[in-house]
Amino acid sequence: MTGTATQQDLMQLRADVAALQLVVQRAKSENDAAAAAVDRRGREHLAAAERQVASVNQRLESLSSTLAALSARVDELGTRVDGLNRQMRATPPRSTAPATPPVPGATTPAPSTGAPRPTTGALQPQDIYQAAYLDSSKGSYALAIAGFREFLRRFPEHELAGNAQYWIGEAHYSLARGYGNQGQPDKAREALEQAVVEFRRVVANYPRGEKVPAALFKEALALIDLKQPALAQARLQYLIDNFPQAEETPLARDRLSALKTS
Repeated sequence: MTGTATQQDLMQLRADVAALQLVVQRAKSENDAAAAAVDRRGREHLAAAERQVASVNQRLESLSSTLAALSARVDELGTRVDGLNRQMRATPPRSTAPATPPVPGATTPAPSTGAPRPTTGALQPQDIYQAAYLDSSKGSYALAIAGFREFLRRFPEHELAGNAQYWIGEAHYSLARGYGNQGQPDKAREALEQAVVEFRRVVANYPRGEKVPAALFKEALALIDLKQPALAQARLQYLIDNFPQAEETPLARDRLSALKTS
């Protein structure tokens, strides 16, 4: 009996050991699988982080290039303005012709009391405005923005100030379209948001300016692109109510009707 019992105990012990080994193998397999999954997720997160860092670096390089171009343009404008100022200061006053003996019977003209004529070297605001407008027409929008801002800084009360502010908004709107075509939605959205800010400044700072209706219409278009139809409708309605004779008003009515039916 003792020998039989011992043999049975040995068999049971072997069975228990085999079961335990199976459990250990399963646990090891599960642990290896979990470790592999963690490693895979770690590599995926690392790759995503590297892509994000590369994107940020690319954006920083783009911003640095834009900043360098803007700085160069501002320096160019500053040099041009300084040169015009120096030219204005260096222009000698008009010399008075030597007196000639009076002719008998002739009437001696009275001395002129009018203001002196301006010299040709006087600084003209239109120079800066036209340079910025030319940059805009060539598609150099960053340079155009810098030029129009310089114009506004120097001549905030000029009759073209409202127009300059409008063209800053137009430049940002054009940049947004360019970014959209290049597959850069984040930059496009950022430029659209800035365009909205600049167009609103036209209405707020130059309410009697000729570009107010155009600024209202373009602001609405930017808001539509930003998926803000309610705000866009409000701006279009404001344009229609306050500027019924503006050339943008029929376009505003069409856009407003399309928004209400969509």
